[in-house]
Amino acid sequence: MQIRADALSQQLSKALRPIYTVYGDEALLAQEAADAIRAAARAQGYGERKVFTVAGAYFDWAPVLGAAQAMSLFAERQFIEIRIPSGKPGKDGSEALQRYCEHLPEDVVTLVTLPRLDKTQLNSAWFLALDGAGASVRVDPVERRALPQWIAQRLVAQGQRVPEGEEGQRTLAFFADRVEGNLLAAHQELQKLALLHPKGELSLEQIEAAVLNVARYDVFKLSESVLGGQVARVLRMLDGLEAEGEAAVLVHWALAEDIRALKRVRDAVDGGKPLPMALREARVWGPKERLFERIVPGLHAADLTRLVQAAQVCDGLVKGLRHPDWPSEPWAGLRRLALMLVEATAPRAPRLALQG
Repeated sequence: MQIRADALSQQLSKALRPIYTVYGDEALLAQEAADAIRAAARAQGYGERKVFTVAGAYFDWAPVLGAAQAMSLFAERQFIEIRIPSGKPGKDGSEALQRYCEHLPEDVVTLVTLPRLDKTQLNSAWFLALDGAGASVRVDPVERRALPQWIAQRLVAQGQRVPEGEEGQRTLAFFADRVEGNLLAAHQELQKLALLHPKGELSLEQIEAAVLNVARYDVFKLSESVLGGQVARVLRMLDGLEAEGEAAVLVHWALAEDIRALKRVRDAVDGGKPLPMALREARVWGPKERLFERIVPGLHAADLTRLVQAAQVCDGLVKGLRHPDWPSEPWAGLRRLALMLVEATAPRAPRLALQG
């Protein structure tokens, strides 16, 4: 049974399932979900706790299987944790987990923790056994667009809030910009505000003075911001990536890959292929697919030519070459390339050739 992370507390208040599976790469939310399950188990008398960490393919599963069947020496009920940091229990582990789920005693509650799982792992026999025997909780990162609301909810939970209306929205946006991509640090900054200020309304000035810039950026989220025309966020992300020591060559690859994909799709459409087919053949899907659907109809060949040439020049800058018309510093070149891509893909009227 799948349970949303925000619905876990409500489910735990009703009845404990025999086994819970928490999976995902968002460390804070995974930790909070696991803590909530542990607390609910303790409250219902599951006092003895055993922890098993699956380290490698040669892990011995016999103690895990034995622990669930053994009578507790110190309490009537046991709480067993199985941690699988790799997300891959292996063949023996797969069989062991399926046997484990088939013979769950009434006096044992089990928590299995895993990282983010791909489609193959989610459809595996061992995961389906875990999900069928209890409840699985998926914890996803909080995307930038949802981060202000997440912050507002956390502030309310600790008795604080931002002003109503536009001022409050600006305050939350400022907070989100400072902690984007780093939810653990966001949690710490919220706790800091609870210590520094009493319950009630917080002003923008108070939050500006207290919240550190602890944002962490993802190269692959950069391209979505570029194609989305978010100039200020693009520049902030580039500054953050440079400060974090990200390789300039990886940033260039991400931008150049978008340019190449745009050209492939535009050429395919000009050759008579429907846009959906061109996107599939160029392996463009997910959020980028929606962005490409907006961009490609208004994208001019001259813009693409300039972008391809700019990407080639920027590639040389990243590799230590110089160009008389470009800044010599690689990151300055990357900023220029990103802004060129933003400008070229900005919304405009579709070309007449695509309107018929």
